[in-house]
Amino acid sequence: MNRALKSVVTLAVGVFVSSIALGANAPVSVFEDFRFDPLARGWSNYGETNLFAWNATNQNLEVTWDSSRPNSYFYKRLTRALSRSDDISLYFDFRLQDIAIGTTTNKPYTFQMAIGLLNFQDATNGGFLRGTGVDSPNLFEFDYFPDSGFGASISPTIISSNHQFATTFVLREITTNDLFRVIMRLNQEDDNVSVSVYRNDETYAEGGFAFAMDFTSFTVDTIAVMSYSDEGQFPDFAGSILAHGTVDNLIVTTGDIAIEMGLAGRFENGNWRMDFDTLPGWAYFVESTVDFADWMGLQDYTSMNYGRATVIHTNPPPAPPRFYRVRGTRL
Repeated sequence: MNRALKSVVTLAVGVFVSSIALGANAPVSVFEDFRFDPLARGWSNYGETNLFAWNATNQNLEVTWDSSRPNSYFYKRLTRALSRSDDISLYFDFRLQDIAIGTTTNKPYTFQMAIGLLNFQDATNGGFLRGTGVDSPNLFEFDYFPDSGFGASISPTIISSNHQFATTFVLREITTNDLFRVIMRLNQEDDNVSVSVYRNDETYAEGGFAFAMDFTSFTVDTIAVMSYSDEGQFPDFAGSILAHGTVDNLIVTTGDIAIEMGLAGRFENGNWRMDFDTLPGWAYFVESTVDFADWMGLQDYTSMNYGRATVIHTNPPPAPPRFYRVRGTRL
């Protein structure tokens, strides 16, 4: 690299936009795109560890949802517990290769596959049984129930600390070999929960619910891919499931905090290129400065999907040294 180009950029800065709070109101941000081994990035296994495997080539998580096995989770603890008083956004991509119900003897009906937030102490208790309806407190999760005679259903679900259910059922099927993207949000100001589901980047299903007047609250502290046991169900309506698929781009955010953007910069054909991670429904502003006092906007970028964005500063002036940042804010 010649001397002129070496003096153009001495630093690339990623800036997170938020009014940073402390303690109980501190923002929470988790972003996992499985480009690197998640077990080296704070993720862990609980239960049957062979139900989850990182695919380094495809950069995703391979998952088996097998209700004949004990409760099992691929999980990461959050930096603090979340509750009904938080604005919570949960995002993820998944693709099912196959799915079957009635796979456990004498349990012929449907059962759920799940991804979401749980209370780790509760969910690892031996008495935690998702199928009974009264033994699985403190959940914020996306459930899918395949059809067993009454229609397949997508179900965003919250269960309180004292076992109250808040949920809705959207009668749509999760088809195999298609890419699904889920956005599930709790808006604490409006006191409602919404879910949007996209199939192959097209809107596929939407739903939501408001909390009942007597619904209390929940406490969750862990993001997880859940494979629940089908034990404990009422025999006349017992169900089971066996499904294989992949999960990618698992994200949890609260408030207006942005994700870790994974900002990277490099010279390319005499231009300065910046790559960074984006979330759907966020706007990003790429700016440069020579003195950290006056910032010049280079490009605004609004993300409609997950993924890496690229912004290129064409032929940046060789002097004085120039600095860059990316700011993000939720729309």
